[in-house]
Amino acid sequence: MIGGMAERVIAACDGASKGNPGPAAWAWVIADSAGAPVRWEAGPLGTATNNVAELTALESLLAAVDPGVEMEIRMDSQYAMKAVTTWLPGWKRKGWKTSSGKPVANRELVVRIDELLTGRTVEFRYVPAHQVGGDPLNDFADRAASQAAIVQQAAGSALGSPQPPAAPDSVRTGGAPRRSSGGSAKTGVAAKRTPARTLNAKFPGRCRCGRSYATGEPIAKNADGWGHPDCRTAETPQGSGR
Repeated sequence: MIGGMAERVIAACDGASKGNPGPAAWAWVIADSAGAPVRWEAGPLGTATNNVAELTALESLLAAVDPGVEMEIRMDSQYAMKAVTTWLPGWKRKGWKTSSGKPVANRELVVRIDELLTGRTVEFRYVPAHQVGGDPLNDFADRAASQAAIVQQAAGSALGSPQPPAAPDSVRTGGAPRRSSGGSAKTGVAAKRTPARTLNAKFPGRCRCGRSYATGEPIAKNADGWGHPDCRTAETPQGSGR
């Protein structure tokens, strides 16, 4: 368990589900005083939803840190964060029922997280995913969870695992989509792309690139479902019908 002389731990956690539900995994990462990843862990979940993966990531992080150590936890899942900071008191009052009278989803995980939070000081910080200059710890946890979901194997610094692979440049940096080979080499003008019709996600999910999107984030239809507009426009040339 992480503790020792640390006065405050800065960490991030994330979950991944390839299909939602589909092959899933969780991950967390803790930074050193300079903000660089110093310890991390990821674990497979078999087939599970994205919400289960997000909650499991938070539970695993809390269990790994001494309760006496103050924490700042960065997350890109509004569902997981609101579940344990906003909705939890009401669920308890209603006998673990939602405002519509339905049983609370993933109750066992929420109860466990509530127990782990009791008596400790934790500051939750929401960090939107896939932003230009976004939070590097959240990005690390996202990549670690995605990799573990794909290979369904545990990984982490304690196991001597290499750091998770970097995301594609167009996704990681939030930059412009990759240019097509049909673009003009002289002018540097990219080939035209089919504009992606976007809407705001009603629920969090996972893009075809393996990275998550949050509730309210713009998404676009692609051949595999829904995901980031850039992931569609970066790979679908105009007139392809995809």
